[in-house]
Amino acid sequence: MRRELSFAGIGDEAGTRLPAQVAAIRRLGWRQLELRSVDGRALADLGHDGLRRVESAIRDAGVEVVCLDSRIGNWARPITEPFARELHELDELLEWCEALGTRFVRIMSYPNAGLPEDEWRHRVLDRIRRLAERAAEADVVLLHENCSGWAGASADRMLELLAAVGNLRLLYDTGNGVAHGYSGHDLLAEIVDHVAHVHVKDALLVDGEARYCLPGRGGARVADSLRLLLAHGYRGTFSLEPHLTAVPHQGKVAGDTAADSFVAAGRALERLAVEIPR
Repeated sequence: MRRELSFAGIGDEAGTRLPAQVAAIRRLGWRQLELRSVDGRALADLGHDGLRRVESAIRDAGVEVVCLDSRIGNWARPITEPFARELHELDELLEWCEALGTRFVRIMSYPNAGLPEDEWRHRVLDRIRRLAERAAEADVVLLHENCSGWAGASADRMLELLAAVGNLRLLYDTGNGVAHGYSGHDLLAEIVDHVAHVHVKDALLVDGEARYCLPGRGGARVADSLRLLLAHGYRGTFSLEPHLTAVPHQGKVAGDTAADSFVAAGRALERLAVEIPR
């Protein structure tokens, strides 16, 4: 008997406002949403009133929030970023996790800012250890994504990070390897048993720049990655992050056609999944 796969989507890839995000998920027939921003603002900046408004809307829509995407350690937060700011963001998101029944918060591992390699490594391990301990007190698990930072593109560093930090798992993004110049599928083969959540996107490299496309039409080996994950017993969610309209690190937000593009990417993901034995 074929096992049904679990799909979600990062809402602000379909629209800036929460109703548009929920509507796109519902068009796909999915019931799970991943939250990064609402009304063009990061979750941690919305305050208590924003949280209550989103909580009410999520409850009324009957969807589940599977993960919250933080800015902790991302491309705009180098290792010299004041740690108090990072702790504040995590504390805000832990309140969101409690309200929404969400157990995962996505982080990255801090780009360098001119520090010697050993000091960069030491600071990253220390910071993420302290953040993970804080999250554990709220029964929340931090997920490190293969994106910006010390361990972003290195399986060895990811495994070292996991060995040094309790309460940490990995988030694998299928398309980040194309954008950052490495084979994502090869990296996945080394970390697959530690992956607790997956982002799905695809891209082609054109004149040295990633051009995002529907899952299965690029060079990210999306189907191969899904196949490898399932073969190793992955039971988590496949969360759509197509970057067809919204590309946060480029300052691009969801436009008028974002929902249609998002749904098209979701359908492409479903078609890929149908072909994978399980």
